[in-house]
Amino acid sequence: MITLYLASSSPRRRELLSLLDVQFSTITPAIDEIWQQGEAPEDYVIRLAREKSQEGVRQATNDYPVLGSDTIVVQAGRILEKPRDKAHAAQMLSNLSGATHQVMTAIAISDKTRTISQLVVTDVTFRKMTESEISAYIETGEPMDKAGAYGIQGKGGRFVQRIEGSYHAVVGLPLVETEALIAQFLSLANDKEIS
Repeated sequence: MITLYLASSSPRRRELLSLLDVQFSTITPAIDEIWQQGEAPEDYVIRLAREKSQEGVRQATNDYPVLGSDTIVVQAGRILEKPRDKAHAAQMLSNLSGATHQVMTAIAISDKTRTISQLVVTDVTFRKMTESEISAYIETGEPMDKAGAYGIQGKGGRFVQRIEGSYHAVVGLPLVETEALIAQFLSLANDKEIS
């Protein structure tokens, strides 16, 4: 069984990683999640995942690989962060209503000598939502700590008409790609030991 650290405090990511054949502990690296002027959404989310895994390596007490992940919601090239307040959540959800957006999840694995990463992009299409549906959803509190102001695995899932790509990436950790990235990382480590 593989042993690693998960650089995340997200209960959703912990739950998803536990579905793989991986023994892990969690650490919470403190990094500034600040978009840099001119940075493409893809570059931003990959940078955050890599910074989380690299900072995790610096904090780790054991010499295990560290898995970092970050998820952003992007509509028409704009990054939709977590809502600032209820009005901001309502504005975001109104914009997502009846439209397709992208959820970008980046994963990265680091040790003291290397970092490898991958980006997974999923298209998510919302059905049309009424103002009263949006208000009622916001009142549940679910949108307030989520990028794009919704959780596909929760009550927000009822607005999702279609997804093209990885459902688990939208939740926060793409299972197929994470398992493959871990295998690739271990293979690189084994090649290094042989040579």
